Amino acid sequence: MYLCTMNVKVIAFDADDTLWDCQSFFFNVEHQYCELLAAYGDEDHISQELFKTETANMEELGYGCKAFTLSLVENAIKVSKGKIDASYLLEIQELGRSLLRLPATPLPEVEETLRAMKESGRFRMVVFTKGELQDQQNKMRRSGLVPLFDDIIVVADKTPEAYAKLCNRFSIDIRELLMVGNSFKSDVEPVLQLGGYAVHIPFEYMWAHEHAETYEHPQLKTITHFSELLSLLGINSDTEYI
Repeated sequence: MYLCTMNVKVIAFDADDTLWDCQSFFFNVEHQYCELLAAYGDEDHISQELFKTETANMEELGYGCKAFTLSLVENAIKVSKGKIDASYLLEIQELGRSLLRLPATPLPEVEETLRAMKESGRFRMVVFTKGELQDQQNKMRRSGLVPLFDDIIVVADKTPEAYAKLCNRFSIDIRELLMVGNSFKSDVEPVLQLGGYAVHIPFEYMWAHEHAETYEHPQLKTITHFSELLSLLGINSDTEYI
């Protein structure tokens, strides 16, 4: 398996659920949240209402832990019709705040693969992620991966315009960009539509807002092991896939 990337100069990596696990922590918080609100509905109902609240808030609040926490509190007030006790709201706030401390431990094969890519000297490497600036920067620091990248870029959303600005920042054409990430909707499709390259690494957990239909494309590869990037790019490695 090989991806023809002879023209690629910059490789951009998504962060959450590509470099480290993030979504499972959100799912765990949501589960605890639904248990706290059990008096006002079953888990499916509470989760569905939370999804509606998040969706309605997205344009103003964007993505990330802080936006999620505000939606948790607002939704609790809605589903309880204002009857929820303040002590529960404080507990919900702390649930959301706990997401600001998730460990950001690199997923298997990530650190050694990134190191081999950097040592090859063939590409500039950048983290290109969406969310809240300070939270994403803190996770990067906790991950220990910062020295392996040329830049860390956090955007409000991964729109085609954001990808175009990324290319301008590095003075490259979109055909010289390879994007690596777990979300087809955010990491793959916009890049393919613009004419760039993408590698899709599906993660076991997916946020409902990121669900999208996948498809094949000559400038796209889908892999299951992060270390497969090395063979895709023609970088020598002794890594064995399990």
